Amino acid sequence: MSLSASSHNLSLAEISSGQPVARSAIPELPLPQFQGAILDALRDRRRVCALFGATDSENSFKISLYVVLADDQHGRLHIARTGVSADGFPSLTPQCPQVHLFEREIAEQFGVKPLGHPWLKPVRFHRSYRAGADAWNRGPADVVQAGVMDFYQITGGQVHEVAVGPIHAGVIEPGHFRFQCDGETILHLEIALGYQHRGVERAMRGGPDKRSLHYAETLAGDTTIGHGCAYAQMIESLGSCQISPRAAAIRGIALELERLANHVGDLGALSGDAGFLPSASFCGRIRGDFLNMTAALCGNRFGRGLLRIGGVGFDIDASLAADLLKRLDVAERESRAAINLLWETSSVMARFEGIGAVSKETATELGMVGPAARACGVDMDSRRDHPSGIYQFSHIPVSTWRGGDVFARAYVRWLEIQRSIQFLRDQLKALPVGALQAEVSAPQPESLVVTLQEAWRGQVCHVALTDAQGRFERYKIVDPSFHNWPAVAMAVRGKQISDFPLCNKSFSLSYCGHDL
Repeated sequence: MSLSASSHNLSLAEISSGQPVARSAIPELPLPQFQGAILDALRDRRRVCALFGATDSENSFKISLYVVLADDQHGRLHIARTGVSADGFPSLTPQCPQVHLFEREIAEQFGVKPLGHPWLKPVRFHRSYRAGADAWNRGPADVVQAGVMDFYQITGGQVHEVAVGPIHAGVIEPGHFRFQCDGETILHLEIALGYQHRGVERAMRGGPDKRSLHYAETLAGDTTIGHGCAYAQMIESLGSCQISPRAAAIRGIALELERLANHVGDLGALSGDAGFLPSASFCGRIRGDFLNMTAALCGNRFGRGLLRIGGVGFDIDASLAADLLKRLDVAERESRAAINLLWETSSVMARFEGIGAVSKETATELGMVGPAARACGVDMDSRRDHPSGIYQFSHIPVSTWRGGDVFARAYVRWLEIQRSIQFLRDQLKALPVGALQAEVSAPQPESLVVTLQEAWRGQVCHVALTDAQGRFERYKIVDPSFHNWPAVAMAVRGKQISDFPLCNKSFSLSYCGHDL
């Protein structure tokens, strides 16, 4: 751990992903300098990975804010904290849109309002973590009352509203989309989630225990390995454990299989939304083939039960490796045939190109992550920028595109599919030796650790604060969907309302990953 100076002549704690730091070593800055350090970071092309509140274990009325800033260019994380008054604090959102959801979340969780926030309303409708702060959940009347939410409105003779959800006709999870339209043109889209708040962050407090890994695996069911690896690395870092190269390789194989299944499945779903059934049908089946490879590895199609603290619970012997390589050859050949049909079909390209475009500047301003950001030309990928496990030794080229439209988001997926398949071949042909599990010591007390993983939707961020006994005093999770949902609203602005399903699927964001 080192210290880095900002232009405010103040120091931030500097660590890497998976490197514990004593909580006493994290600088506590006055609020103006804390917010100034965040603005300095943005000017230096760093990002806000997490901004969250925490209470003192002995005094629930003492509220601290922590920020985790990512320097992707140098592979470093910068951390600071500040104290805030129960009366509130000046909102940073007007100057830094990246924090607008984080500030709303802090207000809801701790009853401390960011004063001057342009659209302050609850994120998930749950009771405050802090005793005596439940007044936020009962008011004010202009924000929320008895579970009824105000929405942004545009007035005019031809302006009308279209409301979709939260109950949907299919198997989609609950989410509400409120469109302000002029005819068929979307003037504004407001997205309201939080209908299934599950209290996972709260349930993690007091851990780690036997349930904690299972909570991590089910944070977003289609990201079992991504979130599970972030949690496992967290405990291993706090417990001074270095997993074996073989266990790291098996984790990497599972993570890339998860990426392949979701990317192929979503390209099929995009085909269906564009009315192109050949690729939709084929990709739906091929997705199942990738899921079955994960099942062959650990007995579960989503990878649940594969991960263990200190390594993995299942090995890949020579016979299984050969079988997976054969399956991979077939899946690659069939994926290439099905997906290339999209780029060769003019009617599909007419629905993909120029639809739902997000500029690189907007992507940066919102703090977008993952394939959606890379499709806007943002060159970032945690596997390269903040590598851990097998990615420290085996590198996957970063796939970017330009334009930020539906085509770009789809094409980046296709590039990543090809590179993940090559990575899997390399690993399966030359698995390193080593034990499946390593010993893990008790978690370090009074520490903070941040772990980043590049899941298939983008960067997963887990932050743990431990108490004097090494238990979780605060556990913060940021799913990539939390960063990217606002971009969906920007993508459809000025577009036809009939473009929304296609735009929404091209992002393919998680509801349950947002509702933690």
